[in-house]
Amino acid sequence: MIRISPRTLLRECKTGVEPIAISGVSRHIVRLSNRGLLTRAHTVGPSEPPLLEQTISENFADIVSRHGDRPAVHSRHQQKTLSYADLDRQSSEIARGLVKRGIKKGDRVAVFLGNNIEFAVITYSLYKLGAILVPLNPAFNVTQVIAALTHLSATQLVVGLETNLPRKEPRSNIPMLQQMIPGITSSRLESELVPSLKSVVFVDNSQGRIDTDKFRSLTPWGQVEEDGGRYDVLLTSELDPSETVNIQFTSGTTSTPKAACLSHRNILNNGKAIGDRMLLTEKDVVCCPPPLFHCFGSVLGYQATATHGSSIVFPTEAFDPLATLRSVQEYRATALYGVPTMFTACLELLADGTILHEGFQYLRTGIAAGSPVPSELMKKLHMVLNLTDLTICYGMTETSPVSCQTTTDDPLERRIDSVGRPLSHVEAKIVDPSDWSKTLGVDERGELAVSGYNVMGGYWRDDIRTKEVLVPDEMGKMWMHTGDEASMSPDGYVRITGRIKDIIIRGGENIHPLEIENCLFAHPSISEVSVVGMPDEHYGEAVAAFIVPNSRSSEALHASDREGKDPTAEEVRTWVRERLSHHLVPKYVFWAEDFGEFPKTPSGKIQKYKLRDQGIGLIKSMAKSV
Repeated sequence: MIRISPRTLLRECKTGVEPIAISGVSRHIVRLSNRGLLTRAHTVGPSEPPLLEQTISENFADIVSRHGDRPAVHSRHQQKTLSYADLDRQSSEIARGLVKRGIKKGDRVAVFLGNNIEFAVITYSLYKLGAILVPLNPAFNVTQVIAALTHLSATQLVVGLETNLPRKEPRSNIPMLQQMIPGITSSRLESELVPSLKSVVFVDNSQGRIDTDKFRSLTPWGQVEEDGGRYDVLLTSELDPSETVNIQFTSGTTSTPKAACLSHRNILNNGKAIGDRMLLTEKDVVCCPPPLFHCFGSVLGYQATATHGSSIVFPTEAFDPLATLRSVQEYRATALYGVPTMFTACLELLADGTILHEGFQYLRTGIAAGSPVPSELMKKLHMVLNLTDLTICYGMTETSPVSCQTTTDDPLERRIDSVGRPLSHVEAKIVDPSDWSKTLGVDERGELAVSGYNVMGGYWRDDIRTKEVLVPDEMGKMWMHTGDEASMSPDGYVRITGRIKDIIIRGGENIHPLEIENCLFAHPSISEVSVVGMPDEHYGEAVAAFIVPNSRSSEALHASDREGKDPTAEEVRTWVRERLSHHLVPKYVFWAEDFGEFPKTPSGKIQKYKLRDQGIGLIKSMAKSV
């Protein structure tokens, strides 16, 4: 037994210190194993560098003073580039224009845009004002938009005339606006459905397809910018790093979305820490296809680059694999971001010769996140795209979002089988899902809990659901209980093994879908896969695999199915049986032609509860046809 101070504890936890709470006493008892490794699944990230105690706008001013002439944002689809000085000037002009329209500190401003210059500009406009940025998924329908605006009592909406979504034609947003604002042609904006709404600013991305002259209650973006250029008002106000400046709606993989309140301190320090682990500098160019309305694009992308004076590239408003690869080539990108499905789509274009394999030599790093990265995909990214310093991130909207990340020099196996160790000033532990007061041992599977500066303030006006996940320990320290199943190695690496609710219980045995998914993804004929549990009368639950074949082999596979031989389903089962234990072999195999596309969240995570519902319907259809 050794007694040490809390400061020493933070420094030593990386080498195996285990804190044990003593009720009512401000001290720690620690014990070390013989090799200095963890004895319990509880660790703390580095205590250096110190946290930034600034607002985002203060930090941005520092970056502009040092890197004003360097490119901050490239928008390939708009053929525009803003330097840091340009971004500073334009964001101030828009901020002054918004003030003229009544925006003030604390107002919620909803932004309904794809990845473009305007989104980049208004982000800093709102941060400078202390108004709250509320990014909305452009795929939302009118009901979802109204619900979000109403829940937050939003006063302003910034919207593109069209919404661009992957693999779809542009969708006009005028019908949505007409439903929210029936008198859209009048000079005064009024909305019975959203009484708090005072102003709608539109960005014309329609390339002339929409005439807005008759919609007099709407304000063009250019008018706000022009007014701001003429309106002399002091933007500086009393802002505090702890104040909410961004409200993110969660992805909703297992429930309805919630509005997580994030502060300057949350996202500024998270972006800085992420960029530090990637070793970003002002010379780096980050290609960022993930959306700005999600934490992946806004924090891992925009805040990580801005805090390091790096450049960010938006290939298109919505993900397009061809535009992404072209952007890497044209801007000599050194980093590439994506979720596994994005990377897979890019690799397929290279494999079939759609794009020549040249111009990728500048790539070195990037981030793969959003869902677990299969080992085979990781190896391909190293070999094909030169992403030898690719990092893996884990997080959730409620933790701003990243809690754990690998480093550029972590061994390859660590970047394949783990999500790294906690970021600086972040603490993580694995607890018993049925008893959160019990910290498990190393390599035991349980629920991941996170504490630190990055934990949200709570869900907007939703104390009940906030208290369900934000729970103080015996010492009063607040912990975010993630709902993710994980384990921790003796040297502090965290391995995500699935969602607690996704675990399949077959005949009393816990089956972890990720293990089967990784096995199937290694099959040369499989492009995407998701494994879920289906109701089963005998075992309680049975394993079901939903599979998207590679485009190069899908025609042949499905031709075989149509002949009634069903060799592909048996091939899948044999593949798993030869590599894993018998009870992990899927009872059901569904192909993309059976279920269509995977239902996904905006960040690319497969919504397994929806997939399960589809599977139940498919099984019932099969039973009726027999």
